[in-house]
Amino acid sequence: MSTDSVHEVSLVEKVDDKLTRRIFLAAAGAAGLAYTVALAYPIYRYLASPVEMALSATAITEVMLKDAQKLAAGSVLMFKFGPSPALLIHHEDGTWVSFTAVCTHLGCTVQYEPEQKRIHCACHGGVYDPRTGANVSGPPPKPLKAYKVAVTDAGVQVSRA
Repeated sequence: MSTDSVHEVSLVEKVDDKLTRRIFLAAAGAAGLAYTVALAYPIYRYLASPVEMALSATAITEVMLKDAQKLAAGSVLMFKFGPSPALLIHHEDGTWVSFTAVCTHLGCTVQYEPEQKRIHCACHGGVYDPRTGANVSGPPPKPLKAYKVAVTDAGVQVSRA
């Protein structure tokens, strides 16, 4: 074998070795960047969320629920009041009430249970009165926030009290 062919083989090996290293470093850099983004995004959403909630909560003052006046007595309608879930209850006696559907304990979504005549938080067993929103039992420290309800022919208007 001549020295030229040995020189050519080692040159090809060096080029292949550099390409392999370059590909590995590029892949490792891309993986590191993806990992950083995956960690940073939830942190950003956690820190930005209270600001977004405060801005959007003050912007919405009322919601019109079209055709909600047709809701059967003894039933509930879940809806969004701005960014938060809320519930509209049409009681058996014809009265209407509306509350935020966010538990005051840890922020879980509450559900109306008409057969037990209660608003229940399944996360930690909190119970609220379906007529007043008052916390009846369990860990919730405060009552549910109540909204003002006005029933019209077009629907039900729910607004901040």
